[in-house]
Amino acid sequence: MSRRSKKKAAPGKAPASHSGAFAPQAGEMPGVADSRSPKYKFCPAGLNDHWTVPGVCIFLAAIIWMVFGQTLHHGFVNYDDNNYVYENRAVCGGLTLNGIAAMFTHVECNFYHPLTMISLMVNYQLNGLQPGGYHLTNVLLHTLSAILLFLILRRMTGFTWRSAFVAAVFAIHPLRAESVAWVAERKDVLSALFFMLTLWAYTRYVRDTRSTVRYLVVVVLFALGLMCKPNLVTLPFVLLLLDYWPLHRFGGGAAAGGKLASQQGGFSVFAHLIVEKVPLFVLSAAASVMAPIAEGKAMTSTAGVPFLARMGNPIISYVTYLRQTVYPADLAPFYPFSARDLSGYKIILALVLLVAISAAAFAAWRKRPYLLVGWLWYLGILVPMIGIMQVGSFAHADRYTYLPMIGLSIALTWATADLCAGWRHRRVVLGGGSAVILVALIFCARTQTSYWRNSESLWAHTLASTPDNSVAHNNLGNALLLKGKVDEAITHFQQALQINPYDAQAHYNFGNALLQEDSVDEAITHFQQALQIKRDYAEAHNNLGNALLQKGNVGEAIAHFQRALQIKPDNAEAHYNLDNALFQKGNVDEAIAHYQQALQSRPDYAKALNNLAWVLAACPQASLRNGNKAVELAQRANQLAGNGNPAFLDTLAIAYAEAGRFPEAVETAQRALQLAETQSNTALADAIRSQMKLYQAGVPFHLH
Repeated sequence: MSRRSKKKAAPGKAPASHSGAFAPQAGEMPGVADSRSPKYKFCPAGLNDHWTVPGVCIFLAAIIWMVFGQTLHHGFVNYDDNNYVYENRAVCGGLTLNGIAAMFTHVECNFYHPLTMISLMVNYQLNGLQPGGYHLTNVLLHTLSAILLFLILRRMTGFTWRSAFVAAVFAIHPLRAESVAWVAERKDVLSALFFMLTLWAYTRYVRDTRSTVRYLVVVVLFALGLMCKPNLVTLPFVLLLLDYWPLHRFGGGAAAGGKLASQQGGFSVFAHLIVEKVPLFVLSAAASVMAPIAEGKAMTSTAGVPFLARMGNPIISYVTYLRQTVYPADLAPFYPFSARDLSGYKIILALVLLVAISAAAFAAWRKRPYLLVGWLWYLGILVPMIGIMQVGSFAHADRYTYLPMIGLSIALTWATADLCAGWRHRRVVLGGGSAVILVALIFCARTQTSYWRNSESLWAHTLASTPDNSVAHNNLGNALLLKGKVDEAITHFQQALQINPYDAQAHYNFGNALLQEDSVDEAITHFQQALQIKRDYAEAHNNLGNALLQKGNVGEAIAHFQRALQIKPDNAEAHYNLDNALFQKGNVDEAIAHYQQALQSRPDYAKALNNLAWVLAACPQASLRNGNKAVELAQRANQLAGNGNPAFLDTLAIAYAEAGRFPEAVETAQRALQLAETQSNTALADAIRSQMKLYQAGVPFHLH
C-alpha cells in the first residue's frame, strides 16, 4: 500500500469509502460538505438513492405511526383543549368566511396565530368534536416535518444516513409527545411544517440568489409560519448559521476558519448575508412586538419573584432541556417552579456548564463547524421560550424543545460520525448503536404518549413525576368532578390549595364541587376567595351568583351575573343564569332578552332553548307569549337532548298547547310522564298529570 493511500481524511469529512450508519455511502457526496470549496454545491442523486431516499421517508412515517398512531383513540384533555376547540365559539362555528376573517383580525387564546386557529376550524368542519380527527392532523403534520427535515439536511450536507438519523430522533423522541399528542399544541406542529418549508425554499434560493421569485417564496413561507406560532422569530438567525455551515456562503469557508475578514472579502460577504435577510428580520421584529401585546394577561408578573430566580430559571432551563434530551424521564405537561431547583449553587453550576460547552464549540469551529452551528441553533431558537419574559407559571415546558433539539442532534450526530471515521468496524458499531437508540426512543415515546389518552391519566402521571404540583392536583380534581367522583375531586382540590393557597382556579373548582354536595355556604366562601385573588374571574362571578340564588339572595346574584357579563359579554352561562334570576324577580321582558343573547353566544344551548320556550308558552303576560316560536325552540331543545329529558318534553307539551295543538300536547305529556315516573321524579310527574288534564280539556297551561 502506498504512503498516499494511508493518509487520513480531513477532519469533519468521512472517507469516501465509509459505509457506516452515519457515513456517506455510494450516492452520498462528501464534496457537498467539503468546506475547502467556498462555493456551495448541491449533490446529484446517486444510483442507490432511487430506493434509499424513499425508503428512509417510509421508515420515518412508520416509526412516527408506531409512536403516535395511538392518539387517534385519545380524547381531548382539560388543559387548553377547551379554549382551543370544544369551548371556542370561533372554532365550533366551523369554516366560514366571517370566521376566517375574524382569525386575522382578532387574538385567540392569547396568541396571534390565525393559521393555527383556521386549521382547527377545518378539523371541526370535517370531524365535529370527535378528537380522533384533530389528533390525526397533528400526526400527519409532524410526519411531513420529519420527512422534510431529512430531505433538507441531505440536500444541504450530502450525507444521507446522518440526515436520516437526525430526522428519526426528531420524529420519535419522547419530548415530542407533548407537541404531537396535545391537540392545543397544533401551533407547534403546524409552525414546524412552515419552518421546514422555509428551509427548503431557502436551499432553492441559494442555488440561484438572483431569483427574486425564490426569495419571495422564502419570505412568504416564513410569514405563514409566524402566523402559526410567533416563536419562529429566530428563523433568520438559523439561516445565518446554515450560511456558515453547511451552505458555506461565508467568505473563507469553514475549513479556512470562516475568516470573515479574509482576503476573499469575508466581512463584505457577511454584511451581504445580513442585508439579504432584512425583510425576514423585519417580519421577526413585527412578530416580536405583536406577541407580548397578544399574550397580554398571560404574561406572568415577575414583581414578587426574587431576582436570582428570575435570572436563574432560563439558565437552569437550558441545562434541564439538555438532560431531558439525553435522559427523557419524568416528563410532564406542567413543571412548577421549585425554590430547590433555583438555588444559587445550581444556577452557578448550570452557567459554568453552558459556558464550557460554548467554549468547546467555538474552539472547534475551524475543523468541526457543525458543533458551533448545532449548539447556537439550540441556544438561539430557545431564546423566545426560555423565560426571560415569563408567560404562564411553569418553569419550563417539553414542547419548547420541538425545534431547538434539532441543533443538538445535528452536532452530536456529525461529531459521532467523524469521531468514528477511522474505526475498522464503524459500520457495525454505528449501525447497531443507531438501532438501539431508536428502539429505546420508540419505547419511551410510546409510553409517554399513552399518558395523553385522557385528562385523568395525564394528570395522574404528572403527579407521579412532580408530586408538589398544584396545577396537576387541580386539573385531576376537575377531571374527576366531571365523572361524578366528587369526594375524590375535593381531596385533590384541597391538596392543590395546601400547595398553593393563592390558586384562584382551585378555589373556583372546589366551590363547584361543594355546590354539588349542597355545601352552599362553603362554596360561596371559595368563590369569594377566588375573586379576591382574581377580580376579573367571570366564571367565579357566575357561579357565585348561582350559589347566592340558591340561598335566595336574588339581588346579589343578579349583580354577580351582570359583572360576569361585563368581563365576558358572550358568556352564555351567565346570560342563562341572569335570565333565571330576572324571571324570579318578575322581569320577564329582560329575561327573554338574555335568553336570546345566550342563544346568540351558543346556538345549541339546550337549557336556554328549553327555558325560553317555556317562558314564551307559559308566562302570565299574553303579549309575550308565542306558541309557534315556543314549539320551534322546544323541538330543537328536545332534539339536542335526544328526546330523553322529561322536563324538556314537558316544555314541548306546554308549547304545543299554547299553539293550539292539543292532541300533540297530550301525546307528548304522556311520554314526559312515563320518563318522569321511570326516573322517580315525583314532583315533575305530579305537575305533568295536572297539566295534561288542561290539554285534554283544550286549555293551555299558563302561570298565574
